[in-house]
Amino acid sequence: MDDKDAAHEGMVKRPSDDLALCGECHQEIAANYKKSLHYTTIGQRNRVIKRMSPDEAKIFDEKVFKKACNSCHATCGDCHVKSPSIGGVSVGLINKHKFVRRDEGKTCAFCHGGRVYPEYTGEYGGNADVHYQKGMMCMECHTMDEMHGDGRAYAQKEEVPDRPRCTDCHEPGRETKLTAQVGHLKHSQTVSCFACHSAGEYRNCYNCHIGGSSEAKPGFFLGTSPRNRREITTLRIIPTVRDSFKAAGIQQANFDALPNYWDAPIHNIRKRTDRTRRCDTCHEDRKGFLTMETLLKDGSRTNLELIFKPQRIPISR
Repeated sequence: MDDKDAAHEGMVKRPSDDLALCGECHQEIAANYKKSLHYTTIGQRNRVIKRMSPDEAKIFDEKVFKKACNSCHATCGDCHVKSPSIGGVSVGLINKHKFVRRDEGKTCAFCHGGRVYPEYTGEYGGNADVHYQKGMMCMECHTMDEMHGDGRAYAQKEEVPDRPRCTDCHEPGRETKLTAQVGHLKHSQTVSCFACHSAGEYRNCYNCHIGGSSEAKPGFFLGTSPRNRREITTLRIIPTVRDSFKAAGIQQANFDALPNYWDAPIHNIRKRTDRTRRCDTCHEDRKGFLTMETLLKDGSRTNLELIFKPQRIPISR
């Protein structure tokens, strides 16, 4: 049959929207995936809900989360047959009509292609991640269980156990150089790996939510982690401003409950950076650290708690 519409008449456009269909053969995976963050996208909701009053939260769930955030969820077919649709755009079938086990460049990259993937591959304009240059892709670090879920419902990704950590492969104490041994020992538990090994600027988005223009530009920010106040790490701007959801009738009564910066595992890792070569980059020049002057204008008051001023290294006499 030569007519495309006639050939597809009566066919289900997205059969994997019904997870039970895939579950006929992959029962455990489908059952787990139904509760996974990739499917529920509940983590996006829980990122902003603390900014809102109870009444505003109800409006958000009905007018914003269901219609906007939750539209990004991925079904089985989005990763194994046809690339997901983002903003109505898709790159189409991954490998004709065949099922594929993995193809990160057409699946992971499409959903995480605004920031993480182009940072990892160097397409954003900076240096490619050293792991990418060695031929590693997403699933080298991120496991199948992490993608499909383990059957438990988590509020956000940080609750997921056994998420990849740098120390899974780079065990502390096995450094070959004394300077690396000393640096890691001195900063253990107080500085994240990304803070020192991020190659440089990464993408930050501004005002990307409903009812406003969006903008993306490079930046590099170091400060106190909102999740672990004992740790200094790389921070990424969270594009929620005071009137982000104004069009939906949400004023964000508790806007200052959360900061405008969040700790981020930047995917542009290099073994040597300005901060690994010279202690003075942080302790003297304080390069990249948030200051009162560089904070977002009219941002959350909680941002002030993320400012960290490194101490100068005392000179022995």
